[in-house]
Amino acid sequence: MTVSVVRLGSPRAKDEGLRIGTVRRLPRGVPKSEYASRDYFDVWLPELSPSEALVKYIDPRHFKPERWPQFARRYRAEMAKPPAARLVALLAALSHTADFSVGCYCEDESRCHRSLLRELLREQGAAIRPPQPRATGAKPR
Repeated sequence: MTVSVVRLGSPRAKDEGLRIGTVRRLPRGVPKSEYASRDYFDVWLPELSPSEALVKYIDPRHFKPERWPQFARRYRAEMAKPPAARLVALLAALSHTADFSVGCYCEDESRCHRSLLRELLREQGAAIRPPQPRATGAKPR
């Protein structure tokens, strides 16, 4: 059993399990009834996404590498607060009994909070599936 870290909107991998969207915003122009069928997510968990202020700070559409270290520190601080920290611990524990995935829309994981979420889950002892080769054709947010 493992947790996969994925790009939302990308085709699902075999045995990926339940897909959890750890994003602040819902997919634009997609009816709620189609989130799962269009490979976005089955469950929305915005509590594990960066705050609105932090999303604005990093601005994934106009990424500035010099902002990444500060973004990473601030995101980790947000995830250290009790509600988010409990969710990370819960997902880490569940990764030993079920297959599921967590993800975000960003194309490049190295410039996305999901890379940090992967680290946080690993630090909590999660069983993490190795990264899969990047799929093409993922839908932008």
